[in-house]
Amino acid sequence: MSKKILVLMVTVAIAVMTGWAQEAQEQQQQLNKVYDEEINPLEQIDQAVARAASEGKFVICQVGGNWCPWCLRFADFITNDSTISKMIEDNYVYIHVNYRPNTKDETKKALGKQMLKRLGNPARFGFPVFVVLDSEGNVIHIQDSVFLEEGKGYNKERTIQFFKNWTPAAVSSE
Repeated sequence: MSKKILVLMVTVAIAVMTGWAQEAQEQQQQLNKVYDEEINPLEQIDQAVARAASEGKFVICQVGGNWCPWCLRFADFITNDSTISKMIEDNYVYIHVNYRPNTKDETKKALGKQMLKRLGNPARFGFPVFVVLDSEGNVIHIQDSVFLEEGKGYNKERTIQFFKNWTPAAVSSE
């Protein structure tokens, strides 16, 4: 009888600890969310283009979602590297454009399709994918993130090179 009680107690303890671990993981994921899942992505892009035009910058749309670990990893990578974050701040209006390919919400699904069309169908490269827009909202480059990856993270030098190659000054013919 005592063996059954011990097995029951161990089982309950494991279940409780698993529940706590899962809850802690979900709370951490909530903290790491960088994509606004409620915003209209077309309006978000329009606002970023207007701001970029007024500031003499380009727009970078990081297309992906909170469901994408590589998307969150990149957001963390650029936020925590002062060289990269300064380069972005000086040259770009940087936005995280949410895309949920498996959404059941028909309105969001339609907006997602319109957004992808507007950005030159970047989903063909996987996620995250980076779309560079000039100050008029024209797509001037789509960057597949696989070329920036290294191991389980991102390569600093290749990432800096990507951002340097698409600044307004680098693209300008003047």
